[in-house]
Amino acid sequence: MTTTIKVNDELRDRLKVQASRDGLTLGAHLARLANAEDRRWRLESLKTAFAVTSPADAVSHRAESAAWERTELTDTAE
Repeated sequence: MTTTIKVNDELRDRLKVQASRDGLTLGAHLARLANAEDRRWRLESLKTAFAVTSPADAVSHRAESAAWERTELTDTAE
């Protein structure tokens, strides 16, 4: 399904130039931009979560992560 979005001519032209420069359709370029924004938002959320994490929780998280990294993974499906 496709739809129409309203943007001014200048923005439409900028987006077309960007898409063309990377060999993408305008739709693919907009999807790439949306994915980048989703990633930026997730990383910003993670940064905020780290900022409000208590020192004790941070130590606990590091210890648990280290324990998992030392765990030997074996395939139990034989």
